[in-house]
Amino acid sequence: MKLHPSHLHAAAVLCVTGFAAAAEEPPEVVVVSATRVGHTVFDMPAAIDVVDADRIHASQALVNASEALAAVPGLVAQNRQNYAQDLQISSRGFGARSTFGVRGVRLIADGIPASMPDGQGQAATFNLDIAERIEVLRGPFSAIYGNHSGGVIQLFTRDGDGAPSLETTLTAGSYGSRKADVNAQGKQAGIGYVLDASRFETDGYRAHSAATRDQAYAKLTLAPADGAKLSIVANALRQDDTQDPLGATWASYQRDPRAGEIDATDTQSPKRTLADRYNTRKSIDHQQIGASWEQRLGDDRLHLTAYGGNRQVVQYQAFSKAFQAPSTHSGGVVDFDRDFYGADANWLHVSQLAGGKLSTTVGVEYGHSTDARKGYENFIGAQFGVKGQLRRDENDNVSSLDPYIQTEWQSGAWMLSAGLRHSSVRISVDDRFLANGNDSGGLDYSHTTPALGLLYRWSPELNLYASAARGFETPTLNELFYSGVGGFNFNLRAAESTHLETGLKTRLNERTRINAAIFQVRTSDELVVDSSSGGRTSYRNASSTLRQGLELSLDSSWSPGLSTRVALTTLRAVYDKGYGLVQEGSRVPGVPNVYAYGELAWQDRDGRYGAALEAVASSRIYAEDVNADQPAPGYGVLNARASASQQWRGWRFKQFARLNNLLDKQYVGSLIVGDTNKRYYEAGPGRNWLLGASAQYRF
Repeated sequence: MKLHPSHLHAAAVLCVTGFAAAAEEPPEVVVVSATRVGHTVFDMPAAIDVVDADRIHASQALVNASEALAAVPGLVAQNRQNYAQDLQISSRGFGARSTFGVRGVRLIADGIPASMPDGQGQAATFNLDIAERIEVLRGPFSAIYGNHSGGVIQLFTRDGDGAPSLETTLTAGSYGSRKADVNAQGKQAGIGYVLDASRFETDGYRAHSAATRDQAYAKLTLAPADGAKLSIVANALRQDDTQDPLGATWASYQRDPRAGEIDATDTQSPKRTLADRYNTRKSIDHQQIGASWEQRLGDDRLHLTAYGGNRQVVQYQAFSKAFQAPSTHSGGVVDFDRDFYGADANWLHVSQLAGGKLSTTVGVEYGHSTDARKGYENFIGAQFGVKGQLRRDENDNVSSLDPYIQTEWQSGAWMLSAGLRHSSVRISVDDRFLANGNDSGGLDYSHTTPALGLLYRWSPELNLYASAARGFETPTLNELFYSGVGGFNFNLRAAESTHLETGLKTRLNERTRINAAIFQVRTSDELVVDSSSGGRTSYRNASSTLRQGLELSLDSSWSPGLSTRVALTTLRAVYDKGYGLVQEGSRVPGVPNVYAYGELAWQDRDGRYGAALEAVASSRIYAEDVNADQPAPGYGVLNARASASQQWRGWRFKQFARLNNLLDKQYVGSLIVGDTNKRYYEAGPGRNWLLGASAQYRF
């Protein structure tokens, strides 16, 4: 189904006006994704975008990465209005079916993985308050990061520098949302430091969606030797009893987008929702620390990274043994304690070859996680939402070992890049609750992922490139836990994919830039939802899928002080071979055909005042593989923002105001793909506001 013209009206207007004459050329940003060598985005044979600090902090609450990622083509980052399940992020369709957290897309923060060895990641651990930039890599070169690299999102925080400063920021908005953040930074005696702490609270847009999130972050940087840099980072995330509103059926969504699904089995309280009856919620306690050492020896470079941490989760789900066969029941309360650690070591060597510059990186990456996992009944007697009898007790181990090599050769107008990575993933289960059978066992997955890219500098204003790669995705632990008929699912295979891409990067003039890419991805043994209910999801391998699409981004700066940004993605994601009731040509669920972002912004010459109008639009999205149920309709949303800043002696003050969904559109913001009870729909918020102010003092 085509996107209605009204959905893209604002984005189209911005696209037409984006070719106006500009004031000054935007600065070049050097990125390290894709080749690990370091180039500007313009000189990379890959689809990659950089979200800089100005855009990350553009009148935002700095709570969800989706705030900053909306303007990146090829990426769909949805705030589910559910802090118990984190964001829903997909890159070219990879990760769209995730029922919680991020899978299919690799998350990295300051060089340390925010994705576990099995591929499951948590974007909530990203600290946006002190973010310097976010690099978003899509397409074939994502495969050089190994398992679950349908895309790569890397966050980099700022280093402490200069005179000490102290800053506090307060925000408040609709639905009882408020946040307080305080940070300090500086550099003394050669040691840079950044400290940050924040608390976010919200009553939630949807019923039963209140949340409190505490975050803390510390970073030290120093130069212990000539040509060396040591960075030490530590962060913590805590969410106690974060409410889970669950999804709603189409009828419930139409009746009241904010309300939850009524529990039809509750005869004593016929209007009580499932979320209220079971008091669905999740508590998270996450801490980690890591260190990286970079040593430059002439043009060569040694890079070492090590990290470790702990993650504890207790989740209360919306089902009990009363609705399940005893053999399939493992409790409606998930309780696990995870220890994880890992390391990465690589060496970059630069030499001359055939009249060109050859840069070769050789490295090895290791990751390990151990879960002490238990499951309990979520009722005692007639009371639901409390921890009852033990129903699951096991240790789950995941390890990954990935040697890799990347090389890049530059000569004249040509750049040739190649990479090869071999991933070995080992998953083992030690079942200690044998009343329902012994699920002990193990799985081994291995795959070699090659990548190849070629860039040609047609002119100083135009670069052309092409790239190809093989990728793969193992099942995550959560995809293996339930087989649908009881016990661990040892029959799941890894999905394998072939990626092709070609694109161009051009400067139409000194102030207008266009990046465009067309791509194709074929995947075999696609991992799909088999059944999903009450927070528990089982998976199966399906047939092959085909993704074909176009990404386009356009950036222009005008005079005086005007700028535009347009990001457009068209993606045809289908099953090119049927399976079961799914026919050939059926749409892959969770993936819009068209997704677009447009922005018209103004800032005065001194940077003291600014304002912008944003447009976000999406075509309809199917909720399940057969495409028989009501898809989420297409929508278009307009947002506005304004900011101001003042300087007085050592003080700097900032204020901002944001009004989202100006026209108060009712729309489905995200989907729970494949929900067996057809509770797919998660409503996006109506018109809502946000105000913020900060004060910084530099000593």
